[in-house]
Amino acid sequence: MFKTRIQKGFTLIELLIVVAIIGILAAIAIPNLLTAMQRSKQKRSMADMRSIATAWEARATDVNGYNAAGAWNLAVKLANTDLESALQPTYIRTLPANDGWDAAWNYYADVNFGATTRAQRYQVASSGRDTTLDTGTPEGPTTNFDCDIVYENGQFIIWPEGVQTAD
Repeated sequence: MFKTRIQKGFTLIELLIVVAIIGILAAIAIPNLLTAMQRSKQKRSMADMRSIATAWEARATDVNGYNAAGAWNLAVKLANTDLESALQPTYIRTLPANDGWDAAWNYYADVNFGATTRAQRYQVASSGRDTTLDTGTPEGPTTNFDCDIVYENGQFIIWPEGVQTAD
């Protein structure tokens, strides 16, 4: 009599269905992965800013001001090397060199030009994903991935929060 042949393997339709399912899962997972990567850079930058500020505040307690290498105007960016030489290794072992997007930090300190030249306010800023400091950025939380992150006098005045968009 006739023997039926037993076929092993997958049909073309079964393979196409599997490829389609994998494509759909990838389409869902990749944007979430990219969002998680950006959020981790933001959180790392915010943690580093807190560390820098804590060291700067500890030094300010000792020297009665936020000046690290003389007097600065808030509009003038302080060089990283000035703050490094003032804080390392006494107040922080190693000052984080860059933010989460590998851009240099922006340090500022105002100066009270009255009887003394001691700065009474400091600021640590990260330019965010777009690596451009926006001077007109409103204060408070934002959902824009490209936003600046600014830490001033012990608190964040501009920071990312909630579901992020790419405005």
